[in-house]
Amino acid sequence: MITAGHYATLFSRALNGVQAPQVEVEVHATNGLPGLSVVGLPETSVKESKDRVRSAVISSGFEMAPKRITINLAPADIPKQGGRYDLAIALGVLVATGQLPLQRDLNEIEWLGELSLNGELRAVPGVLPAVIQAKQAGRTLIVPLANLAEAGLVEGASVLGADNLLSVCRFLTDTTFELALPERVAYQPQPVSQDLADIRGQHQAKRVLEVCASGGHSLLMIGPPGSGKSMLASRLVSLMPDLPLEQAIEVASIHSVAGKSIDVARFCQRQLIQPHHTATAAAMVGGGSGGHPKPGAVSLAHRSVLFLDELPEFNRAVLEALREPLETGEVEIARVNQKVTYPAKVQLVCAMNPTPSGFFPDDPLGRCHDTPEQVHRYRQKISGPLLDRIDCHLEVPPVDFAALSGAPEADAETSAQVRARVIECQNRQIHRQGCLNSHLSPKQLERQVELDATSKQLLAQAMDRLGLSARAYHRILRVARTLADMTASADVTVPHVAEAIAYRSLDKTR
Repeated sequence: MITAGHYATLFSRALNGVQAPQVEVEVHATNGLPGLSVVGLPETSVKESKDRVRSAVISSGFEMAPKRITINLAPADIPKQGGRYDLAIALGVLVATGQLPLQRDLNEIEWLGELSLNGELRAVPGVLPAVIQAKQAGRTLIVPLANLAEAGLVEGASVLGADNLLSVCRFLTDTTFELALPERVAYQPQPVSQDLADIRGQHQAKRVLEVCASGGHSLLMIGPPGSGKSMLASRLVSLMPDLPLEQAIEVASIHSVAGKSIDVARFCQRQLIQPHHTATAAAMVGGGSGGHPKPGAVSLAHRSVLFLDELPEFNRAVLEALREPLETGEVEIARVNQKVTYPAKVQLVCAMNPTPSGFFPDDPLGRCHDTPEQVHRYRQKISGPLLDRIDCHLEVPPVDFAALSGAPEADAETSAQVRARVIECQNRQIHRQGCLNSHLSPKQLERQVELDATSKQLLAQAMDRLGLSARAYHRILRVARTLADMTASADVTVPHVAEAIAYRSLDKTR
């Protein structure tokens, strides 16, 4: 129940991962020693809201009544952080002290926004999850104008934008006054800035890129400096289809929670997330100091590409922290009073040099001067369990002078041409099993991959000679299934299995 005079309740939204649980902002004004207190498990930034609210209310032409005002953020077991409750608190104070003759039903509205000292509304992170859940609750969400374009991405949601506290108060007291509506921006596919046709030579690498894009497989590229590993990785996203709207909203919600800006015109495009090799475990998988644990690079790359260049230079503990997310597709961050889960279904692409000097030990020009012990220590920076989780291992040789200096290849395929085949291959997988081949469970693999006697024998020999694990066995079958889908073959045959095995045995540097 919401009443004016001495008590008021308004609705807002907290942040818990990519969820936005409802928070009731209860305000009670009574006689007594003047003061403003906030209860309900508020973090320091929320406790400070009373000072922002006091200044914003006075700057907007209202009075800070000499009352004892208590603000409760319920439920009390949800941690509250940030300035997202400022707007709801300020309005609650004005309603409870009888300064706003309401003409609208507050039961139908939710509020988000941080107040500046002069009453202006500032943007807050995590608006998209709040919009989605306000829509489910059947309420209108009022957000700062700076968040309005982002909030307008959710179709069918009732969202309005305001630039200051005074305009919101006028909206509540005057039914003829309307706040800003979001401008719906139709998504337009954007041309790629980095095309596959730009890469000279490296035909096998381009083939493997198409395989990985078609089935969502992870990739490790090993080669000397300047062989084109980073260029190849940057072109992978240009081969992948745009995200469906529902998945694009899911990805944008993660970026919204992280406080990242969202380009409304490009939000359906896949992204290449490339953390620096000095990144900490918190930067990679999420967490950090402060109140709400933020998503890391592995969650920001959800349904896109996570590219780890110079793989051995990453801290080993950081790389080991990726093992669970790569298997489960999500990151769970546990705190004393809070547990947050972020999605992390990424396509991992890694690149590394074969030795500390950068060249293969058998380099024909003798440029590798590393001792066997140095090479061994370098390779030991990457654990076997992590490598076992990477589907395809590819050696990227140096590009020869003829390919670099010659005229562009007349038959070089563009990203658009390859993407068309990738989309066709992915549609085949979605229609058959509801997911890409890289996400098939072992039980689903048994139904989708039936090997003949020759293929089984070939795979058995590879398992014995290469010492492959059960995980590697399933990953070979997934890649083989993708290779079959690329040729529209209903069955996985010997050539498909042989090529998939080759992608597990190309790493000659270990």
